[in-house]
Amino acid sequence: MGTGTLRASLIASVALLPCTAFAQNAVTLGELSVVATTPVGGGGTFGGTSLPTVATPVLGPRLRGGAQPLDKIPSTVETVTAADLEADRGSFNAVATLARKTPGLNLSDSQGNNNRVDVNYRGFTASPVQGVPQGLAVYQNGVRINEAFGDTVQFDLIPSSAIQRIDVVTGNPVFGLNAIGGAVNIQMKNGFTWQGTEITALGGSDGRIGGSLEYGKVIDNWSFYFNGDGMNDRGWRYQSPSTIGRIYSDLGYRTPDSEFHVIANVARTFFGAAAATPVDFTHTDPRAIFTYPQTTTTEMGTLQVTGRVDISPTWDLAGNAYFRRFSNTYVDGNDGNFEGCSGQGSAALRPFLCLEDDGFRRPPSGTAARRAFQDSLLLTGPDGLPIRNSNVPYGTIDVTKTEATGYGGSLQAANRDKVFGLANSFVVGGSIDVAEYTFKSSSTLGIINPDLSVTTNPNTLFNGVVPGLGTPLLRTAGALGMAPSNATGTNLYMGLYVTDTLDLTDRLSLTAGARLNFARISTVDQTGFSPDVTGTHYFNKINPVAGLTYKITPGLSLYGGYSESNRAPTPLELACANPNRPCLLPNSLVADPPLKQVTGQTYEVGFRGTIPNFYDGGLVSYKIGAFRTDLANDIIQLATPGNAARGYYVNVPAAQRQGIEVGGEYTRGDLSVYANYALIDATFQFTGTLSSPNNPLSSPGTNPTATAFSVPGGAITVRPGNKVPLIPDHQIKAGFDYMVLPGWRFGMNVQAFSSSYYRGDESNLNPKLPAYFVLGLNTSYQVTPQLQVFGLITNLTNNKYANFGTFAERGNVVGNLAINDPRTTTLAQPLSIYGGIRYAFGTAPAPMPEPIIRKY
Repeated sequence: MGTGTLRASLIASVALLPCTAFAQNAVTLGELSVVATTPVGGGGTFGGTSLPTVATPVLGPRLRGGAQPLDKIPSTVETVTAADLEADRGSFNAVATLARKTPGLNLSDSQGNNNRVDVNYRGFTASPVQGVPQGLAVYQNGVRINEAFGDTVQFDLIPSSAIQRIDVVTGNPVFGLNAIGGAVNIQMKNGFTWQGTEITALGGSDGRIGGSLEYGKVIDNWSFYFNGDGMNDRGWRYQSPSTIGRIYSDLGYRTPDSEFHVIANVARTFFGAAAATPVDFTHTDPRAIFTYPQTTTTEMGTLQVTGRVDISPTWDLAGNAYFRRFSNTYVDGNDGNFEGCSGQGSAALRPFLCLEDDGFRRPPSGTAARRAFQDSLLLTGPDGLPIRNSNVPYGTIDVTKTEATGYGGSLQAANRDKVFGLANSFVVGGSIDVAEYTFKSSSTLGIINPDLSVTTNPNTLFNGVVPGLGTPLLRTAGALGMAPSNATGTNLYMGLYVTDTLDLTDRLSLTAGARLNFARISTVDQTGFSPDVTGTHYFNKINPVAGLTYKITPGLSLYGGYSESNRAPTPLELACANPNRPCLLPNSLVADPPLKQVTGQTYEVGFRGTIPNFYDGGLVSYKIGAFRTDLANDIIQLATPGNAARGYYVNVPAAQRQGIEVGGEYTRGDLSVYANYALIDATFQFTGTLSSPNNPLSSPGTNPTATAFSVPGGAITVRPGNKVPLIPDHQIKAGFDYMVLPGWRFGMNVQAFSSSYYRGDESNLNPKLPAYFVLGLNTSYQVTPQLQVFGLITNLTNNKYANFGTFAERGNVVGNLAINDPRTTTLAQPLSIYGGIRYAFGTAPAPMPEPIIRKY
């Protein structure tokens, strides 16, 4: 979809206006939908920093900070509210609600766990998996929570029942680094917005049990809010338990012209079985996994202070400061990919164990360079001694640990004085984020047992004696392809921004602004094996934004905008860009050729509106929009030949995301119905050769035209227009919620997605992951004013589908188990049924009055 298509969409939007304007003549809307246009709080609970995105009455208290009426924002905004999250309470995460309601957002479940999914919005990703290139900025109460080392996003650390609102905002560079595809802005509850006491207990499929306690109270000018929840289940695949524990609290204080909060959040999660499974195994048993253990343990603690002060009737000052501690430990059993040392090296090494050499450029046979190269692949332990080859199915237990301590803050001033007699909203602010991180990884020699477990203990199946078994800190003599890592480093991210929205007329508003992003990333190798890791990198860019909105009628507005954005490479990506020294993903740091920052240019156009009293007193909200983002130097992850667990990163010259989004919703007191459609066209826009060694249709053997994007063997050719893997072109979502009887609500929703390509098939040569749909049900019954019973069903038709797939190396694994088909997939959540009770002590919770929030 080119610029001409965007122009046509704009013309079509204007052409449709008379059709809706007739229905809206002489309509006076009673409330406005207000959205924060900066991460720092701007609206609050009728004005406080605690809830900057809440809707406020037209004649109510003034707007503060970067808050703007939706009809003055020249880009797309998608919203999920606490009421939406209530319907998915049994799922225990907010991502399920985002996927169910948001056009253009799909999930990619590489982990086999609905709490650890990749969120893809418009073809850009926010993922908990270290190693996945990230393209969305995520904020919680104004603090960026993309983690320091890999920009990962851990939605599983946030208690979903403590969320007040989630806004997905596009085309706004004020949200800083990573906001190429947009920003996810999460606002949490506090004692001023929620009062009462509730306990919830739930249980259901796969042995899931969970519960939560929620409490909120206001005493004079003070408020307190607490939310604690926990969950445990065994998962729907083998060896895939989940354990979640989270606590969130907020102490608030406010006066008529100020508001302050002290916020604390701690969490610990544990997950198992975190990888795709060869289809040879899942055809026999859909719940099958590959080698294990595969466990992820994450711990987080955050302390935050937020504040807002009205300096004058037209000026206010808002800010926050935070301290964040993050730790992630990943234990993974893998195929060792070892072999007896080649005869092309030193003859004395033939009885010993070497790393397979098919992932490296090899010097000519028979040369001294070839012998030196082969010798460098000899496996050794910490003592430097070689390991004798026993011809057993070798594996490794790979352990990585990432720790980061982050701190920083934001400060923002906003003014609403008129300019030349015209209404005007001016915002200027800045942010600073500092993080210190430590990253360690190691591999221990093990064996793969017939049950696919990788262990380091002697096994009678292998005569009980395997030399070198249990050797820790495994590496090759030349530190090629395998070496323990230990790196420390710091990140410094700074930003300055300014935006202004001027009402040129009472209907036409102009928005313009810019943000300066600065990033400094420093890493130091502590092992001596990888000196290239040591280095300091600087990135900076000024990103402008400009747009217009025109209110055709009180309930219908047109918008269009242009913005730029950038993403600095993460420390992981910068230190893992050499195909000769691949990383154990999501693991080791090994080398450091430079990567360029990713830059994006985004165009958006569309219209949105509401029709009150449409039918039986209901309200219709609707939107139609088109977008396009052109990317330069996009960063992608490539696999290493001969070792599916290792990979590296490269820049590619150009990529593009473009599409159309259409949505509508009808609401009335007892009924809500919604439907939306999105076309997401995510493509590469360059010609080049990439490495995809396990792709069955890649070019075998050595690639004689190796470029900066490739390593020997497994070459695929990418051409302009090739689709980005794992992004379905077509997405359809619909659902309803109906009050069947007084106290009894019943809802149903469906999500349908077209096919998409496997990761590693950037040349689009292989069959796709099949299209799929998911049907869900939710219901609740208010037994008494205090007691509610609720239920949730996911995947009602029990479809066996996968929304993640990639390729693995063919060959024997252990015994009679072999990989003949290189495709690997992860089973998405099957039919699951959850139910529970919720009890409110005393009276039902009494949040402050809040007008209807209109999505569009």
